[in-house]
Amino acid sequence: MRVPVSWLTEHLETDETYSAEQIADAFVRVGLEVEEVTPLGPVTGPVVVGRVAEIEELTEFKKPIRYCTVEVYEADDHAEMVADGSDEPRTRGIVCGATNFVEGDLVAVALPGAVLPGGFAISARKTYGRISDGMICSARELGLGDEHSGILVLPSGEAAAGDDAIELLGLDETIIELSITPDRGYAFSIRGLARELACALDVTGRDAAAVDVPEAEGDAYPVRIEDGEGCERFVARRVTGVDPTAPTPWWVRRRLMLAGIRSISLTVDVTNYVMLETGQPMHAFDTSTLRGDIVVRRAKAGETLTTLDDVERTLDDDDIVVADDSGPISLAGVMGGASTEVRPDSTDILLEAAIWDPPSIARAVRRHKLPSEAAKRFERSVDPQLPPHALERAARLLRDNADGNIQPGRTDEGGARPLAPVTMPMSLPDKVAGTEYERGATARRLAQIGCAIEVGSTDDGKPSVTVVPPSWRPDLVEPADLVEEVLRLEGYDTIPSELPAARPGKGTTAAQRRKRTVGRALAEAGYVEVLPFPFVSPSVWDAFGLAEDDSRRRTVTVLNPLEADRSELSTTLLPPLLDTLVRNVSRGMRDVALFHIGQVVLPMAEQVPVPSVGVADRPSEADLASLQAALPTQPTHVAVVLAGNRQRAGWWGPGEPASWADAVQAARIVAEASGVELTVRAAELAPWHPGRCARLLDGDVPLGYAGELHPKVVDALGLPKRTCAMELKLDGLPLVERRPAPSPSPYPPVLLDVALVVDADVPVDEVATTLRGGGGDLLEDLHLFDVFTGEQVGEGKRSLAYALRFRAQDRTLTLDEATTARDAAVAAATERHGATLRA
Repeated sequence: MRVPVSWLTEHLETDETYSAEQIADAFVRVGLEVEEVTPLGPVTGPVVVGRVAEIEELTEFKKPIRYCTVEVYEADDHAEMVADGSDEPRTRGIVCGATNFVEGDLVAVALPGAVLPGGFAISARKTYGRISDGMICSARELGLGDEHSGILVLPSGEAAAGDDAIELLGLDETIIELSITPDRGYAFSIRGLARELACALDVTGRDAAAVDVPEAEGDAYPVRIEDGEGCERFVARRVTGVDPTAPTPWWVRRRLMLAGIRSISLTVDVTNYVMLETGQPMHAFDTSTLRGDIVVRRAKAGETLTTLDDVERTLDDDDIVVADDSGPISLAGVMGGASTEVRPDSTDILLEAAIWDPPSIARAVRRHKLPSEAAKRFERSVDPQLPPHALERAARLLRDNADGNIQPGRTDEGGARPLAPVTMPMSLPDKVAGTEYERGATARRLAQIGCAIEVGSTDDGKPSVTVVPPSWRPDLVEPADLVEEVLRLEGYDTIPSELPAARPGKGTTAAQRRKRTVGRALAEAGYVEVLPFPFVSPSVWDAFGLAEDDSRRRTVTVLNPLEADRSELSTTLLPPLLDTLVRNVSRGMRDVALFHIGQVVLPMAEQVPVPSVGVADRPSEADLASLQAALPTQPTHVAVVLAGNRQRAGWWGPGEPASWADAVQAARIVAEASGVELTVRAAELAPWHPGRCARLLDGDVPLGYAGELHPKVVDALGLPKRTCAMELKLDGLPLVERRPAPSPSPYPPVLLDVALVVDADVPVDEVATTLRGGGGDLLEDLHLFDVFTGEQVGEGKRSLAYALRFRAQDRTLTLDEATTARDAAVAAATERHGATLRA
């Protein structure tokens, strides 16, 4: 919310002058979020009010161009002209492309020598074949707002040619922009912010809604509330004889512009102004367009409404609408309907102020994708006592500025529900904060925010306070809420900060150390860690090609998801990780290698009901056990995804594309960092490619899968071709506490190669494991460097070529010893796999 400093300080009853920075600091002290403090301008040099004397249309150009003769009194010689009786204006010719002003209008003119916001210096220059001796300014060019659809036209009754425009327009103003969080709806107005500011500065504030409301003499218009849950209160006030040509007063227009709201017409501007001032959104109907009684109800299936933005919307039966005999005429709390809007010739106005159900308004905004300033306030809740006061304020503004006649009737259906009193020990804020506030601080601070206070005593005779929250604070429902108010107004900086002493002998657990080690190992291997969004859409399982009875489809659904289409907690790390991969690729990253270590959520076969545990006391051990039993299993997994080149191309040669083997190697990196060794077997499991998928086992225990994703999955998710992935149950790996330190031998190795012919269906990993076992302690390392199939090795066979490295720890190994060890390894492979040496 954008607010001018002068508007805020107007509601403080103090002789002190506060700078914008002091006000911003005061807001921060009481817990409000200040996003930006923006001084207007700076505007320097001569900027004056000018009167448009003559307009010449230049028709020889493709776009509208006007050459305007403007009467100005320059600030330096205006007083002198008046003194000597030669009070004649000077005329200047100015080229302008806007068309929203006519001869006789008053405009803001920046004369040569002026400098506008952004360092834009004004000088006389030739343009469109004429000398433009200054510039006629829009609101945005003067820094007053974002409106740039036309020139800023000033009201004739509030300005005169020759006036200093900098002073008149208040270009020395400062704007404070605040982010009003959902729990602070009462602060979404000048009224609420001024009250918070008064508390922070410890001064007396003036209520912007303190308007005397006279007794109503009958109803302004017949209204019937059919949905009492959706509409708590509906108040209407009628003003007739409104002059439709009356301009909006400059002070109202200026404040709306500074708050970021465009001026439309006097009636609409008045409703917007009162909304900003008091926090009560309002709507104005053209009474002559209403047909029959007004009814507040839920929409019916199939009903439509054309809103003020000229869009026809199909309504949902959850939408609250204001209707008459013709059907819906307003989407309640969000936007009015076009059929009853105030038009340029409207003279009979029905002003409406209501209190709507916040969740219903929030759902309507998201359903129709129709955010509005009114909806922002109703979503956060509005003071139910406010509607009559806000209507009276708006009606009087129409009376005073448009000669309107306020009718004696006022419709007031429904009413404000009283808030329940809250009792707490007087010393509770001191106990919670761990400090001792001055005597009477609790009662004084609660009275500052509008609470009615009654001091009493508890059963044990200690002082207590019973508080009736003000109507604008429905969030104050328990002692903890009152404690928070006292603490924030006294200042969070007054609460002592003491760190608890660390318990000796405690450090990271073995599982935590392993998680860090695995993450470091993957990062060293070129993977980048990401923290993806943990929620998934139910449709992702179809994209993964999972069978209907696949256990991964059985998920935990979030009752209040951040995104409606992603409402499930994932049973695997791959969906959110692949989303992150797509996002990176869409932003130009072609070679991507990502990893994530996190928890998945695996619901139980039969869901245990979650017990309701109160917050008055610490939960019992039985309560904690029940809560723990209701939680789904949440094991830690590690997953990687790869796309593009694993080794980049460059001057050294072509790149090496990522393959299923890289995904398998990532699993081996995880296992090695964990101090264990994995067994790799061919497997088939969606979403992996059936011919390029490996099962990862610790002994006979399956822990995960790795390989290339199925082409259909790649297409369904919009992934790069040949995307590879691996997921492993990190919690399933045994924790190895003690790992032997490597002891490299100082003696030279003996390098030997061996090529074995085996059946094509014999797993490569099994052959390597057999060779390693047969080679004994002298076999230091081996790796596969060639696979060959063809007529030379026979049908159904393949040749596996391994490089073997032999080395002794205590001596230089002889060739005979190495050869003997190699032969033993080959013999083991022959015995177990029927391998033969390839000639």
